[in-house]
Amino acid sequence: MIEISFGKLVLLALVALIVLGPEKLPGAARTAGALLRRVRNGWDSVRAEVERELEVEEIKRAAREAAAQAEAAQAGFKDSVQQVRQPVDEAVSTLKTAATSEPAVAESVPEAQQELPLGEPVAAPAAKETAHGGH
Repeated sequence: MIEISFGKLVLLALVALIVLGPEKLPGAARTAGALLRRVRNGWDSVRAEVERELEVEEIKRAAREAAAQAEAAQAGFKDSVQQVRQPVDEAVSTLKTAATSEPAVAESVPEAQQELPLGEPVAAPAAKETAHGGH
């Protein structure tokens, strides 16, 4: 802003005293003070508004950066899920193929080699009769 030294201020007061006279000088000083206060308040208001706008822009920039990081993280997560899902889908497909061919495999395995759900082998019917010795 304007810099006024003490010497310049005294010179200005002396010129004002000569031009306005001692009767009007206090009223002019009050008017000048009020005008200076209004200018200073207006300047402070403009400066505060500019600072708020800069803060808003900074917040918007930070929000855009956070959104970009979130999108990048989401894309990375989707890629990871896809990398995990592909082998799982292949394994499920293989299991489905094996499940559809399982009856043919079970028929080709002899009855003595088939297992019970508990994991115990089933004895062949002929083996049961000879093991009991007839009774």
